[in-house]
Amino acid sequence: MPLIILAIGIIILFFLIVKMKLNSFLALLLVAGFVGLAEGLPLVKIIPTIEKGLGGTLGGLAIVISFGAILGKLMAESGGAQRIAMTLIRVFGAKNVKWAVCLTGFIVGIALFYEIGFVLLIPIVFTIAAAAGVPLLEAGIPMAAALSVTHGFLPPHPGPTAISVIYNADIGKTLVYGFIIAVPAAIIAGPLFYKTIHHIKAEMPEHLFQSKVFQDEEMPSFTVSIITALIPVVLMAISAITKMTLSPAATLYPILTFLGTPDIALTISIAVAIYTFGLQRGKTMKEVMTIAQDAILAIAMILLIVGGGGALKQILIDSGVGTYIGNIAAHSGLSPLLLAWVVAAVIRIACGSATVAALTAGGIAAPIVAVTGVSPELMVLATGAGSLIFSPPNDPGFWLFKEFFGLTVKNTVRTWCVLETLISIIGLIGVLILSIFVA
Repeated sequence: MPLIILAIGIIILFFLIVKMKLNSFLALLLVAGFVGLAEGLPLVKIIPTIEKGLGGTLGGLAIVISFGAILGKLMAESGGAQRIAMTLIRVFGAKNVKWAVCLTGFIVGIALFYEIGFVLLIPIVFTIAAAAGVPLLEAGIPMAAALSVTHGFLPPHPGPTAISVIYNADIGKTLVYGFIIAVPAAIIAGPLFYKTIHHIKAEMPEHLFQSKVFQDEEMPSFTVSIITALIPVVLMAISAITKMTLSPAATLYPILTFLGTPDIALTISIAVAIYTFGLQRGKTMKEVMTIAQDAILAIAMILLIVGGGGALKQILIDSGVGTYIGNIAAHSGLSPLLLAWVVAAVIRIACGSATVAALTAGGIAAPIVAVTGVSPELMVLATGAGSLIFSPPNDPGFWLFKEFFGLTVKNTVRTWCVLETLISIIGLIGVLILSIFVA
């Protein structure tokens, strides 16, 4: 019976988001309340449980997501992202433009949400394709693949970061394992995949973008841009390596692990970015703070949706559904990693949103970690991989890709949807391989 109620709850969630066009945050809260009541949670405990889940999730994410958005916005407004892109193009040359754009998307995408990164890099992709004399998709496919890969596997993006909190996973380790999977996924679903669809022609819809193209003297240097963008990633990676290689008694252990805490790593990066992408570029502190404010306004709803996913997770835990599912999974013989991927993939195809799919699947699969002892970091990546599959037409990313590249629906499916599916399957394969070596 608990599984039937949960299934009905998920169907209602799909209906509210897809058919009724209800805001995802509101839909998650309504379904959380329904599932709690149906599962026998006392009425007086429904709201406190929702508040506990929402607050507990956002308590560990608010700084990470907000500071990540500010870093990305400062990088965009200063011309730092454009500097990174154009420098890599000069280094790689016109013939290897797809590899340069893929690397650019990977680097820039670490600090940006997918939609923000896409809109930011599209004008640069158009400029690069025209200057190098290559088909638009030769530059566009690698860019989209790199952005999607970072969005699905690498903290501090909201999806993998939120799932890390749900599974109680180490974000630093998740980042390291995520890199191992993300690099081959970006290469296969980007430059290599393009070779199979090179005959599909895309058009440059000039009316859809009017972004500022920075002059050389307006942009920070490549060194400044890339160091500032990668500060949080480097610090979190060092922290993860420290935990795996040094004894807690070592002198550097507490220092390096502290600096690699996501909140601290992003705080340091923001402090540096305020200077390198702001004050050093001639902006006043008031202008820099306006940019920061705009970044926070842009991700306010994302924060609420993440919190809504946490509320549903807490309802499942407090009502006993989580334990019930965990016990079934423990005796089913099905790999917890495969189970997390399947659940996320089904939700993704049904409701479109990768974030909603990841958070809902995380809430459902979270009890499995405690029961089975599976690596929580690999569960994060398995869930993230499943949440990326296919990208159906009810995913805003589907239309973003279609409209900016001037494709038909059929060709969007043949390019974007196949690209996302490749990343999802490669991610699952990577997770299963890593599970052989990771306890």
